Amino acid sequence: MISVEGLKVEFGVKPLFSDASFVINGRDRIALVGKNGAGKSTLLKILCGQEKPTEGRVAVATDTTIGYLPQVMRLSDDTTVCDEARKAFADVFRLKEHLDHLERQMSERTDYESADYMALVEKYTAEHDRYLMIGPESQEAELERTLVGLGFERTDFCRPTSEFSGGWRMRIELAKILLQRPDVLLLDEPTNHLDIESIQWLEQLLAQWKGAVVLVSHDRAFINNVSNRTLEISCGQIIDYRVKYNEYVVLRRERREQQLRAYENQQREMQEMRQFIERFRYQATKAVQVQQKVKQLEKIVPIEVDEVDNSAMHLKFPPCLRSGDYPVICDEVRKAYGDHLVFDHVNLTIKRGEKVAFVGKNGEGKTTLVKCIMDEIPFDGRLQIGHNVQIGYFAQNQAQLLDESLTVFQTIDYVAKGDIRLRINDILGAFMFGGEASDKRVKVLSGGERSRLAMIRLLLEPVNLLILDEPTNHLDMPSKDVLKEAIRAFDGTAIIVSHDREFLDGLVTKVFEFGGGRVREHIGGIYDFLREKAPLSSTEGTTIDTVLHLKDKTNEPPTVAIEKTPSGGGQAYAAHKEQQKRLRKAERAVEDSEMKIARMEQRLKELDQLLMDPEKASDMVLVTEYTDVKRQLDEEVERWEQLSEELEELRIEN
Repeated sequence: MISVEGLKVEFGVKPLFSDASFVINGRDRIALVGKNGAGKSTLLKILCGQEKPTEGRVAVATDTTIGYLPQVMRLSDDTTVCDEARKAFADVFRLKEHLDHLERQMSERTDYESADYMALVEKYTAEHDRYLMIGPESQEAELERTLVGLGFERTDFCRPTSEFSGGWRMRIELAKILLQRPDVLLLDEPTNHLDIESIQWLEQLLAQWKGAVVLVSHDRAFINNVSNRTLEISCGQIIDYRVKYNEYVVLRRERREQQLRAYENQQREMQEMRQFIERFRYQATKAVQVQQKVKQLEKIVPIEVDEVDNSAMHLKFPPCLRSGDYPVICDEVRKAYGDHLVFDHVNLTIKRGEKVAFVGKNGEGKTTLVKCIMDEIPFDGRLQIGHNVQIGYFAQNQAQLLDESLTVFQTIDYVAKGDIRLRINDILGAFMFGGEASDKRVKVLSGGERSRLAMIRLLLEPVNLLILDEPTNHLDMPSKDVLKEAIRAFDGTAIIVSHDREFLDGLVTKVFEFGGGRVREHIGGIYDFLREKAPLSSTEGTTIDTVLHLKDKTNEPPTVAIEKTPSGGGQAYAAHKEQQKRLRKAERAVEDSEMKIARMEQRLKELDQLLMDPEKASDMVLVTEYTDVKRQLDEEVERWEQLSEELEELRIEN
């Protein structure tokens, strides 16, 4: 689909990368990795034609379409959510107008036997077949599935886009790109504004994508579940690993060890040459040999070693006072803004030493409850902070509170105590402030850099209740590993608001789910919670063959949700038994529907293969069957949605 030959990009003295050659094939799922500033976003812009390389060329196959989602986008839409998303079908609308024009031409002519008329009929037939292949009758259903999958409620569809935040409008742009069905998808940090459910939905969609995908992401679980190939930008080169991300990590470690051994051997050889030259420089009998050694030394090309992985560095929070047994207790806490209820009847207790996660869709009240705990906003009910609790709070706007007149080093030096001051440079390096970057003034830092600096400050303050609101948004993978290890070793209590499954995995032992004005408690880790949620919250388009990419946790205890059990004698037992019967019936109905969807999707794949044959592309029997199966599939998906909603209601009642 895309061929890259001899690519070189340079903005200064040293190029980002040079002599890069690779091919992007259909069905490739490429994870583009490398440290911040290595040139990942630049490479995506070159692939989609927005920027030109210094040298080399990018060849795109004829008729190949490319969809590109940048990390930052200027948004100027002024329509409703649905109307903006429908712009993705602009080519389909133009094709329909062209068909209407051809129909009018045919109706106005009477020279039915002429060659021109027959050519017009053939052209109309070909265009009409192409129109049917696109499946225009299912566009609205596909649009709805995509928007719901990305987290929009159906009540949002008619709202003006101007009412939504930048993150939600970026979701609309992602929806438009997905609905266009390009042959190659280029996605730069697509999960930045998505919640866990939307990330899982996008994973499933990309796993079934018929074209190629190239993505940049710091969400380890996401890129590992999607990728089957990894391109790494390192030391000015692009190295191609034809394995998924987790396997790449192992191969990269082995490769770096080989580089290190070769580098050490080369340095030893060069040192021996220098010693020989220095020893015999002024001896006439050795002049020829000395000159040979000098020439050999000049010809040696230094071996470069991949950047040091700082994720192995250990960082611990400083000692803090012991808090009371229950740092946070919520009793019937309620928060509303006018008529809009955020949550009600919140009853939760967080014990000393617990690490808990707040999860749920954006806008369901996670940050709002954190602000209630911090006493930043008024609320109803009782919220008690335990004895001797010292709170360390990392908010999404924490970066705005830094002193802009200080340097990066000074900002950390002022809060560091004891032996940790001897390791400030190592800590800064782990969070991408190594070398000259530590001398930058805070006022010249980007938003992401300020967030990382605020995170380092928090890591060095003596607190016993840590509250982190989306702490990983601007961290690369090594930095996230450092932070995760520090929190895991933290003696105090931690509340973490995050959509990053890999970050939460092995870190939290309890999950509080926000949704529908309620906060539900789930005992267990993040993957236990997701396994429990999977049958309830499978989004549109999910089939029995496209289950969630969850980790194998079969040896761990199942998640236990706090629920009420029936009591009160025979009548309650009979009612409970009837409820269980209805629940099993609803589960069977959902399973049957999923099986039907799976069979129809399989048939569509078979028809796709048949219609790719030029001899069968105009076979009206196959085209008609394809259209019928597509229509039946859409109807069955709608039925599955209804059955799933009924099943969820029964589970809640039960």
